[in-house]
Amino acid sequence: MKRQANWRQWSTALVLGVGVATTALPQTPPAASAAPATAQSRNYAPGFTERSAGSKLLVLPAEVELFSVSAGGVDQPRADWTQLATDLIAKELHQRPALFGQGLQFLSEDGADNAAEILQLHKAVVRSVFVHHMVAGAYQLPTKKGQLNWSMGDAVKPLRDATGADYALYVWVRDSYASAERKAAMVAFALLAGGVLSGGRQIAYASLVDLRSGQVVWFNSLSRASGDLREPKGAQETVDTLLERFPPLARAR
Repeated sequence: MKRQANWRQWSTALVLGVGVATTALPQTPPAASAAPATAQSRNYAPGFTERSAGSKLLVLPAEVELFSVSAGGVDQPRADWTQLATDLIAKELHQRPALFGQGLQFLSEDGADNAAEILQLHKAVVRSVFVHHMVAGAYQLPTKKGQLNWSMGDAVKPLRDATGADYALYVWVRDSYASAERKAAMVAFALLAGGVLSGGRQIAYASLVDLRSGQVVWFNSLSRASGDLREPKGAQETVDTLLERFPPLARAR
């Protein structure tokens, strides 16, 4: 129940556009809307504009979880929806060789198990990027000067050694949908009290780490009350939106 409450707390914070203290973070926080004034100042690390020519990209297993919103507003995990959405997103990521380049590989389940500590560190770093860079506000770090300037350092070296990849892409998604009971409650509340009850919400982010330096070189996120990851077209649109401004490969000279 506490986890579900944290999910609702995050949804509320994102809708209102306010920051959330790091002590209140759930284990897997969602991300705020991207739409920066300039891609360089928001989505890209200082001095980074494109992936190096001939570099190899490693796609990490996407973390996806879907919920049904009960009449009382409680987010209830749906394993069947989660599996469906996970498969659809994985399929979409596999269908983008033109964007990702020829040196593309996907980390297997065994590979993920072997790199569990590295992946946990990555999640923590990206969580910090979300809170202090994308949400920012009162939680913006003065030392960062509004720049995407986070690094995992040498901790990623074993992952690079094991895969030969130069960059790692990570996708995290949470999505919720109003149940029939919730929709009825929303209508009743609007008619009787003249107020609005929240329904479902989709929040997600994607990050790119340079495995040679450990630096987070690109980050994008979304937060919205639309999209349906249970449908192929919905999954495609979500992945398309997350990968907007994804750094291209530099041309070989």
